[in-house]
Amino acid sequence: MSIAVTTWSLEQTSPADRLPAAAPDGDVRIVRAEVPSPEFARFLYAAVGGDIRWTDRLGWTYAQWQEDLDRPGAETWVAYDRGTPAGYVQLDPQDDGVVEIVYFGLIPAFRGRRIGGHLLSYGTARAWDLADRWPGRAPTKRVWLHTCSKDGEHAMDNYLRRGFTLFDTRVEEEPDVATPGPWPGARVG
Repeated sequence: MSIAVTTWSLEQTSPADRLPAAAPDGDVRIVRAEVPSPEFARFLYAAVGGDIRWTDRLGWTYAQWQEDLDRPGAETWVAYDRGTPAGYVQLDPQDDGVVEIVYFGLIPAFRGRRIGGHLLSYGTARAWDLADRWPGRAPTKRVWLHTCSKDGEHAMDNYLRRGFTLFDTRVEEEPDVATPGPWPGARVG
């Protein structure tokens, strides 16, 4: 069985496009995960995407996770609420000053608390100043991402409120897979 999935691609073409969000109340901090850790990366991926059918990386080997994290310019920024991981944004450096926000989201228990807008705003700023942390990298000229109809109900609104503009829409049939949860067999919701 398959389902129709709409994928929207959005972009910013200037740092001036970025519309910051207010910081949420409480002790929310965003920290770069500077030590490449496949275990931590897989935890974030599964915990954030388990209830919205992120499955493309679940079958990755340890070596594939390590290779992805070790690329020069690849960065993961993690939001913590009172010391507990709440969500993350992963930046993927591409050619010619392009940076993709390849993954972004919150663990379900932290959604709806204004952390997502703050994390997206912060992660987008880090995409724009990526070359400052990676000598020899071209300055960022474009930041882009994609979201789809399987993502959270507020995802598209958050991207638009942060200054991203739509540049492509596609509809494709995908296998209708069960929601994997944060680990195999986990109850979601």
